[in-house]
Order: sequence, then C-alpha cells, then structure tokens
Amino acid sequence: MCQSGVEGARGETQRSPPATCCMSKVYEDPDVTGKNRYKYFERPFLPFSQQMPLNVVLASTKIQPYTFPPTSTKYPPITSKYTVGTQTDYRDSEAQTDPYSPEYVVCQESVPELLTLATLTWGRGLPAGQAEVEMIERAREKRAWEATLPSLSDISQFEKRRRMMNEMERKEWAFREQEIEKLQEIRLEVLKELLKKRDKNQNEVNMKRLNAQWSKLQEAKEAKLAKIQRKHVSAIRKLVGKRKNVEGKLERRNIIKDYSDYASQVYGPLSRLGRFPDNNSEDFVVKNHDLNTYEGLVELESCLPEFVTQPRIRSPKPKVITTKAGFLKRAARMDHELAEVHKTLLDKKNKVLEPKKPLLFLQKKPVPQPRLPTPTLEMSSNEEEDIEMAVLYLQKLLRGRVIQNMMFEGKEKRLELIQELRTTHALQEDEKLVRKAEKQVILALQRQRNLHENKVLLVENHLAGLEGRALADMFDFLSKELVRLQEERRIHAFAMLADRQRRMREAEESGRRQVEQRRLREEDEIFKEVVKVHQSTIASYLEDIILNTEENTAEEQARAEIEKMAKEINDIAYEMESRRSQLQSEEIVAELVYSFLIPEVQKDFVKEKVRNAQRKHILAAHQIIHRHTEVMLEKNFAEQQGDEVSDADKLLKEEPQNEKDS
Repeated sequence: MCQSGVEGARGETQRSPPATCCMSKVYEDPDVTGKNRYKYFERPFLPFSQQMPLNVVLASTKIQPYTFPPTSTKYPPITSKYTVGTQTDYRDSEAQTDPYSPEYVVCQESVPELLTLATLTWGRGLPAGQAEVEMIERAREKRAWEATLPSLSDISQFEKRRRMMNEMERKEWAFREQEIEKLQEIRLEVLKELLKKRDKNQNEVNMKRLNAQWSKLQEAKEAKLAKIQRKHVSAIRKLVGKRKNVEGKLERRNIIKDYSDYASQVYGPLSRLGRFPDNNSEDFVVKNHDLNTYEGLVELESCLPEFVTQPRIRSPKPKVITTKAGFLKRAARMDHELAEVHKTLLDKKNKVLEPKKPLLFLQKKPVPQPRLPTPTLEMSSNEEEDIEMAVLYLQKLLRGRVIQNMMFEGKEKRLELIQELRTTHALQEDEKLVRKAEKQVILALQRQRNLHENKVLLVENHLAGLEGRALADMFDFLSKELVRLQEERRIHAFAMLADRQRRMREAEESGRRQVEQRRLREEDEIFKEVVKVHQSTIASYLEDIILNTEENTAEEQARAEIEKMAKEINDIAYEMESRRSQLQSEEIVAELVYSFLIPEVQKDFVKEKVRNAQRKHILAAHQIIHRHTEVMLEKNFAEQQGDEVSDADKLLKEEPQNEKDS
C-alpha cells in the first residue's frame, strides 16, 4: 500500500510542469504524515494485459529450488581446500566465542528446513527458547498452508485462494495483536518494578536523611546536656568549696594529711589546676631489645615452656540442659533414655552366665500348643466342575455385554461424526445427487455474498478516499494554522525578549551613568575637601604664628611690667621694713596665719562631715543593689536551666512527630 502511495505521489510530481527547461525535475515532498496521508490508504490497481483478481496479484510466488547439474564421473573432483586437525592446550570456551558451524552441501531437489533458521545466531535466538520454538512452529504451519493454496493457473479457485489468504491475514493480525499486548504487559511490569525501585530508593534516602537529622539533633542535645552537667558540677563544686570555708579563714597546708590520703592533689593532681601528669610519659616506656627485634622474640619463645607454645585443649564436659523450672528438656530426656537403653544392652551383651542353682521348690512345666492341621484339597465331582465352568462362562458373557454397552454408548456419543464419515465415504447415488444440489446452492449463495461484499468494499473504499481527502484538507489547514500560531508566538517571544534585553541594557546604561555621576560628585567633594584642608592648614599655620608672636610679646611686656612692679614693691617693702615696729610685724604674721591656716582647717572639717553624712546613704544603696542583683542572678540561672530542659523535651517530642509526618 505504501508503494502505491509513493507511485501516486511520483506520478503527481511528474505530471506537474517544470519551472524551467534547463533545471532538473523537482519532486514534491511526499508529506506522508501530513496532507498526502490519504494517498497511502488506497489499494494498488496495477494494469495488466488481462484482468486478474486482487488476491492473485498479491499472492506470494513460490520459489522453485535450484537444481544442480549432475557431476561428471569421468574425472574425480579436485578440492582446493583441505581441513587439517590441530591440537590445542586451551579449552574451546577460551579459544572461540561462537559455537562452530561446519560447512554443508545441499542435496539436489531438496530445501532443508534448517536453512530457514539461518537468521538465528548465537546470542540472537540461539540457544532456542520458547519464543523461537513457537516461531519455528508458525513457520512450519505457514509452509504447510502455502502448500495447500490453490495454484494460480486454476481460474476457478481464485475465490477460494482469496478467502484463504484473508483468513490467514486475519490470523496474523490477531497474532500480532496478542504479541503487542504481551509486550505492553511486559513493559507495564517493568515500569511497575522501576516505580517500586524508585519508591524504595526514595524511602531509603528519606530514612537516611531523617536518621542523619535525628543523630544531629541527638548530638546537639547530648552536647547541651553535657554542657549543663559541667555547669552543674562546677557550680556544686564552688558551693561545696564555699561551705567548707564559710568564715573565710586561711588554713595552712597539712603535708602529712596530703601524703597519707592517696586521693589528694599530691598523688592525683587535677588538670584544671594546670597539672598534667601524663607529660613526658614516654620516658617511662619500657624499651627492650628482645621485644623489638625478631631475634629477641625467637630467643624468648625458645625460653618459654612447651605448654605455652603448644596448648592442649580438653573437650568440655556436656552440661545438663534444664529448663527454668528445673526440669530436663525433651531432647536431654531423650538422650538420657537412649543412654540408659544402650547401657542396659551392653550389660546384657557382656553379662556372664551364672551357674544354675539347684531348685528349692517344684516348678510347673509348660505344655506346648498343638500344631495346626495341614490343609488338604478335596477332589470334586463332575457336576461341580460343570457348575463352575457354567459360572465362568456366565462371567465372560456379562463382561462381553458390558463392553458392548460401552461401545454402544460411545457410538451414540459420536453418532454425528460417524454420519459425517459415512456421508464422505460411502453415500448412495441419491444422497450424492442431493449433496451435489446442496453444494451448488451453497456455492451460488457464496458467490452472491462475495459479489455483495465486493460491492460494499468498493463503496467503502470510495467513501474512505473521500473521507481521507476531506480529513487531509482539514489536517493540512489545521497544521498550517498551528505553524502560523507557533510562528506568531515565536515572533511575540522574540519581541518580548528584545524588549527585555533593551530594558536590561537601558537599566545597565542608567546604572553606569549613575555610577559615573556619583564618581564625579565624589571627585568634586574630594577636591573641595582637599582645598578646604589646604586652606585650613594655612589658616591654622598663620594663626599659630600670630598667637605665638602675641604670646611672646605679651610675655615680654608682662615680664617688663612685673619687674617694674617688683622693683616698686621692693622699694615700698624696704621702706616699710625700715619704718615698722615689733607690734606691726606680729600683726602681719597673725593676719597671714588667719588667712591661710584657719580656712584650710575649716575646709577639711566640712569635707569630713559631708563624707560621714554620705557614707550611710552609700552603704544602704550598696546593700539594696547587691541584694537585688543576687536575687536576679539566681532567677536568671534557674530560668536558663528550665529553658534548656524545656528545649530538650521539645526536641524529644518533635522527633516522633516528624517521623509520623514523614
């Protein structure tokens, strides 16, 4: 069918006129899955010199086997190749990969069935499995069916040949459908296995992740608990140390007590106090030549006694196996009973016969039982023999009647088959004529039905062609619309991408412009600051120079004025010294003492009074502050411990909840 469609497409392209005379023929695209799809669903109608049915045209030709010419016996054949046997040291599995296939010669006028399996090779069909065996059986059935096909030369058997070919085609399509269903089922099973495997792997990954998270949280919890424990231990140690010396008295070290107590710091110093007793521990390692060399070990081994190098292991004695209640188990009881039985048997076997003792009392002798009588065959009379023979004959008659009944029942069950066989083999003349008339009627009905089927088939073909053309036009229009929509969307997407790229570039350009403007402003500010710094340094330099000159000039003027005033005061003082009396000098001293000593004493007294007045307030404030701070510290410590314990409980509660959610 595909070949006819391609020929139709080529015919259409050949009928189309060429574009130019010089150019080669340009064939149109077949477009099998597009608008030209309907062309590949028509039956080929090939022209022949004489009209022949379609089933004859499509019939497979039988290949006649090639007959070889007879070999001449005048001259013996000369072989160009010789097979030489070789001996190898290797196995066949190591020397070759595929099994060896010997050369063969096909006899004349024969086509071996084995040659039909030439496509099967090792690893691809060989060794043969169930599928290959089924394929071989189907090939045999098909060859047998082809042998039963009517010949092409018999025109009267065309209808029969076509029916047989249609039936075979239906069977092949049914078989193909079964194979496709099997493949689909196998693929579904494989897909299910893959999904199960993926779910299993995902569950394993989730479990690993949860275990890792749980272990991480567990480690964090343990670290927190260890930290809390260390804090608790250190706090307890500090409290114990404070309770030992509540009054805060200093005690001397008792050397005798320290050395008498082996748990003191002398024998086991604590590392938190800065003592590490394991330092330089390698100095105490025993370094022996005999333990570090092979010769020394051999010498030590030679010095060891024999029971050390060659130990003797004794088998342990079996223990009595008892239950929790103290009773022997069944196996132990069985072993014990078997051992007792074995012991009794050995005792009986090894027992020495004791000599018979004389009888002290009378003993009863047992009487042996009488022997059973020997059976004898009594000779019967002639009448009894006749009766027995009659009984045997009656049994044979009954058995024969049973077999006849069975055969009759079988005949009644298979009566239809027997009648069919009788009609095919031994019919009378009248029955043959009746059968022949029935056969002609049936053949006429079959011909009418076949003609009707052909008409219906032609109508369906024309309708299918029309539907195919309409569908092809519709699909062509839809495909073009789809292409147009895709192109439109692609162009819209390109426009959006170009617009986005333009906006991104504008944004980048605006960003660069802002950076440049910011940099220019920063450079301007830096220049202004530099100029300002230069101006300020110049102004400060000039100001320093001016101030220094002013200070120098003021200092010189002040010195000059002070010297001048000192001279005047000295003159006045010298004049007063020369004029004053003893009383005036005492008054001057008294005024000096009053003006210098008394204010200082009053000032110190007032300071001491103020300090004494403020001390009680300071002490009260200190007591209040320390009391509140101690209470707050205790509350904070208790809250921290409570928060840590609550966090640990929350983590422990959240872990099973997370496991349930997962």
